[in-house]
Amino acid sequence: MGRWIKRVATACGALVLVVCIVGFAYMRALDLDSQPPAGARSTVADLDFMRAAVHGSRGRILAVVTSTSHFPGGERKAGFELTELARAYYVFQANGYEVDIASPRGGPPPMRRDDEDMVATDFAFLNDAGARRKLAASLRVADVDASRYAAVYFVGGKGTMFDFPDNADLQGIVRTVYQAGGLIGAVCHGPAALLEVVLDDGTPLLRNRRVAGFSNAEELFLIKDARARFPYLLQDRLQEKGAQYVEGPMYVDTTLVDGRLVTGQNPWSTWSTAEAMVRALGHEPVARAPGRDELAVQVLAAYHRDGIDAARRARAVRPEADKRLLLMHALVAGMQGRLGEAWQLQALALG
Repeated sequence: MGRWIKRVATACGALVLVVCIVGFAYMRALDLDSQPPAGARSTVADLDFMRAAVHGSRGRILAVVTSTSHFPGGERKAGFELTELARAYYVFQANGYEVDIASPRGGPPPMRRDDEDMVATDFAFLNDAGARRKLAASLRVADVDASRYAAVYFVGGKGTMFDFPDNADLQGIVRTVYQAGGLIGAVCHGPAALLEVVLDDGTPLLRNRRVAGFSNAEELFLIKDARARFPYLLQDRLQEKGAQYVEGPMYVDTTLVDGRLVTGQNPWSTWSTAEAMVRALGHEPVARAPGRDELAVQVLAAYHRDGIDAARRARAVRPEADKRLLLMHALVAGMQGRLGEAWQLQALALG
C-alpha cells in the first residue's frame, strides 16, 4: 500500500509540474508585459486627439451622472462609471463643445472606477483639475437651463437605474433640448433617463425608436440576482416603453443612431457613442488613434459578426489589440459553457 501511495504521489507531483510548465509557457507566449496598463500620471497633454482639438466653441453639451451611491439597503455600490464620463468628455471638448456636468442632487457625485479597464483618457480626467472641479460641483438638474445646450449625454452606472427614470427635471431637460432640435445621447445604463420622457404632443420619446442599452445578458452575468436587486432590467423596460431594442454581443461595442437619439449598449460603446453624437451634430470627429481596448473590441466584433477567420484577419492587422480584454471574453465564454468559443478567443489573444 505504501508503494502505491508513493507512486500516486509521484504521479500527481509530476502532473502538477507539467501543468505549471505548460502554464508558464502559455503566459510567456501571451507576453502580457508587452502591453503595460495606462500610466496613472497621464494628462490631457498626452492625448493625441486633444492636441488636434477644434479651436473655438461650437456650443455646449450637458453630461448627466447619477447621484445614487448604493443600491437600496446600502450594501452594494452603485454610482456612475468614470470611463463613460471621461472618454465622452474629451471627445466633446476636442470637437469644440464645452461640457457641463450635472446630477440629480448636484455637488460631488459617487464615482465608480476600475483601474484594470482604465486608459490614458480616464487617468487624464482624474489629473485634470478643471474637470475635477466641474465634477465636484456638478449642477443640480433642477437648476439647469436646458436652452443653453446643443445636446445632453447621459452617463451610465448602476445608480442611474434608481434616480434617472422618474426625475421630472431630467425629463424636462430632455424634452426641451430635443424639441428645440437638439441631440440626446446615452450609454450603458444611461438610457434609463429616457424611459418616462413624453414630448409635448403626448408621444413617448422611445416609441418605435431603435435603441441600445445594457442588455439583460450582460446584467445577469455580472449580478445573478439582478432581477431582485433592481426595480427592473433596462432591456426589459426599454421594450415595455415601445422601443425597438437592438442587442449586440456581450461587452462589445454596439451603438445606434436613430435620428437625434444616439445610444450605446455598454462601457465599450462610449467612444463610438460620443463620436456618433458629434457626427449627428453635423461635424466629422477629430481624428483619434484607437486604443488597445478598442482594437480588441474590433477583433471581437469581427468574430461575432463574421466568424473566426474574419477575426484572425482583423487580429493580424491589429497586433496591439489588448490581449487582456480578449482573454476576458474567452473567460466569459468559458464560464457560460461556450468552450469552443473560449478556445478560439484565447487563441486570438496569442495573436
